[in-house]
Amino acid sequence: MTFHADAPAQAFVLDLAKPVPEALRGAVLALGNFDGVHRGHAELARTAVAMAGEHGTRAAALTFEPHPRSVFRPEQPVFRLTSPEIKMELLAEAGLGLTFVLPFDRDIAAIDANAFIDDLLLGRLGAVGLVCGYDFHFGKGRAGSPELLHDRAAANGIPVSVVPPYSWAGEPVSSTLIRTALEAGDITRAADFLGRPWFVRGVIAHGDKRGRELGYPTANMHLARDCRLRYGIYAVRMKIDGIWRDGVASFGSRPTFDDGAPRLETFVFDFSGDLYGKQVDVALVTWLRGEAKFGSLDALIVQMDSDSARARIILAQTPPFLP
Repeated sequence: MTFHADAPAQAFVLDLAKPVPEALRGAVLALGNFDGVHRGHAELARTAVAMAGEHGTRAAALTFEPHPRSVFRPEQPVFRLTSPEIKMELLAEAGLGLTFVLPFDRDIAAIDANAFIDDLLLGRLGAVGLVCGYDFHFGKGRAGSPELLHDRAAANGIPVSVVPPYSWAGEPVSSTLIRTALEAGDITRAADFLGRPWFVRGVIAHGDKRGRELGYPTANMHLARDCRLRYGIYAVRMKIDGIWRDGVASFGSRPTFDDGAPRLETFVFDFSGDLYGKQVDVALVTWLRGEAKFGSLDALIVQMDSDSARARIILAQTPPFLP
């Protein structure tokens, strides 16, 4: 399994009160939320890149931020698989080096579906081709459909490709399926459908320093509040200054100590550098066990020794990630 998420990415935030620079107009646009940028999204990107080649232009993505569900159901935030920054990088890796970002709010949601096509996609962005998934909906009341997009664009001489459900291992790939796998701790299944390991990015913060006292100094990260990753212990790799290093991590509330706010605590094997304030990526490789409360620190240390030994064996058998 290859893994590389540092492709150059260009993002342009759309302001509907201002024109789009002429140099950015005239692309083939792949449309969608693209959360996770999974295998199905990669198929959309391949289709857009091929169409762009036929038209002698570039392929680009059009996506929405924040996720529409966070606007309409803020009390039930969606478990985001990728931050906006990571999403742009992964889209670039998939061939969509330019991403148009439409700031999503209730005003955007109220735009008539026909106006969304005519005024935004064809008018403002000057799209010469459009690619979407079979389940892409847009516009007021989500009345816009792939069929409407096809008919409306075709009337203007613009080709539209609707990508059917993309299956992997006999199952249709979806962001929902991947979220469900992560919530269950099924890291291998999530990676299979993503086409790469699932990873998070954050800045290392000071913790309570208990790990040092236990012989396991950890690098601590707070994940997004909507993260519903299963609590437990994981074999991981952390990207530090462009180099992936093996380690073991705990995600949860630390029931042996304080049952506090969840955070990701990573012990990087054979590393002694200072990580405080540094931005890193942590990729999950395997779920080892669930979070547990121990009756003594000695019992906890024995279990941590076992977890580390298992993680080392698993990671030694896992192909290295690309820099």
